[in-house]
Order: sequence, then structure tokens, then C-alpha cells
Amino acid sequence: MKTILIAGGCGFIGSNLCAYLIQNNNKVICVDNFYTGNINNVNAIMNHENFTLIQHDIIEPIFIEQDIDEIYNLACPASPPKYQEDPIYTCKINFIGTMNLLGLAKEKNAKILLSSTSEVYGEPKISPQPEIYRGNVNTIGIRSCYDEGKRVAETLMMDYHKVHNIDTKIARIFNTYGPFMDKDDGRVVTNFVKQMLTNLDITIYGDGSQTRSFCYIDDQINGLVKLMQSDYHDPINIGNPNEISIRELIRILQTKIDTSSQISYHSLPEDDPTNRRPDITKAKELLKWYPEIELEEGIKKTIEYLRTTCL
Repeated sequence: MKTILIAGGCGFIGSNLCAYLIQNNNKVICVDNFYTGNINNVNAIMNHENFTLIQHDIIEPIFIEQDIDEIYNLACPASPPKYQEDPIYTCKINFIGTMNLLGLAKEKNAKILLSSTSEVYGEPKISPQPEIYRGNVNTIGIRSCYDEGKRVAETLMMDYHKVHNIDTKIARIFNTYGPFMDKDDGRVVTNFVKQMLTNLDITIYGDGSQTRSFCYIDDQINGLVKLMQSDYHDPINIGNPNEISIRELIRILQTKIDTSSQISYHSLPEDDPTNRRPDITKAKELLKWYPEIELEEGIKKTIEYLRTTCL
């Protein structure tokens, strides 16, 4: 039985990962400061004998007595409204927080996985985006605290691997959705579903032609776990390569939700990317991973969950 620490374990991806690892006979130490994580997300496993919850901010050093086999670093606000709320803190959580967890990995001789992001590619000039693409980024924009924060976190991961021989993994996560998303997180799926369930205007930024690629949470968790078990250290894309426009996403949602909502168009925010599509050739070849859950199936499950929190 492995002991696995998950930083940001009460967030959307973290809580789903906690539940998955508990179900697969692991001991889980969930670390969260509840800046964006929600303790209710782990209610179902809170009293499990193999689950421990620690309230802690990883920008402060963390001390764990027992041995640790693996560390997943998911501790960072991930939606634009949340990470822009305190951009300096977002920078700190990515640099100082990642460094503290790397120090813990070194102490415990543990594997460590960073949840990086497709945002490291900025406003990409090529599509799909392969891992070798270095991106088209703005270092001083309103999204830079997150984008550049994740880029420097990747740098730290690779430097600790090279200098200290830490077994590091870097997952570049593309848009992920599913149960336990925060209805107020400001991301496109939750925005649209919440607005349609409550008959509010559907807010489209830009003309809706911008594209995203949506990966259901179960597929994402499967990809992260497979990456952790691999011997691969360079960044690897974990996302769904099926690209659709924002307008097409709304069309799909309108077939699932009975709503009187009307579309309202707004200016595109600064540095908002116009396209997102992962090249997952490496994930398929090295991890034998490919997303299996179709968008319409995943959207249905997501709506069912959000209906319980929005209404």
C-alpha cells in the first residue's frame, strides 16, 4: 500500500484524485488551505481509515512524519477569476509552493508530479500544440501570474530532477470538466451550465469562434496516474484532442438543458487564447493513454452534478 500526498486535494481535480486513489487501496494525505478548494468535495472519504486531511498552505514548509511514496502537486487556483484575484499569491504558490514540495520529495525520496497547464503555450500559433512548442506568451499580462507561474514551476521540476535526481513528472493539463467543479469558478463549462440552469444570459466573450478541447475528469485522472507510474520526466500533454468552438459547446448544452437563457456577447479578455488543442502523441505512445469519454456523455454527468449546487 502506497502513501500518496495530494496538495490541493480539496479542489476539483484533487478531490477526484483522492477518491480514485482511496478506492484503489492507497493511503492518501490531502493537503489544502481552502483558498479555492472545498472541504465538502472530500466528504465521501473524510472518515475513511486511509484518508488524512491537513489544512496547510504550501508556500510555508510542510513537515510530514511518515514515509511518502508519491506527491501530486495540484495546489494552485486554476480559473482566471481566482488566480487573478491575488496574482502575487498565484506566483508564490507556483514557485515557492512547488519548491517546498520538491524539498519534501527529496527528503522522502518520493516521486512528484506537477499539474502544469496548456496555458504555458500562451496564444499558440500552431495547432495542435505539441510539447516541443515553446509557446507565444505574454510575461506581463493579467494571466501571466498563472501562465508564467506554471512555466517556472516546470523549470524547478526539471532542475530538481537534473541536480538532485528527483523522480519528477510534468503534466500539461488541458481544459478538464466534471463533477466537483465549483459552480462559481468562472470557467466556460461551469459558466454556461450555471447560466442556463438559472435562466441567466449566456455570456460569450468574443464571437464564440475560439476553440477549446474538453477532457472529462475520469480520463484526466487516468492520465495523471499513468504518468506518475511512468519513467518519463519531460512535460507531457494530458487532454482531449477533439477541438470544438465555444458556440458549438453552447449548442450541445442547449440540447441537454431546458432554458430560456439568451446569448450575450462581450469583449474578449486580454490574452484569452483563441485556440486550444493538445497533440497527445506522446501520451498515446508512452503512457498508452487516450481519452475515452465522449463530450456529450461527460457533459450530461457534469450537468447532473451542477444541478445539485446551482438550484
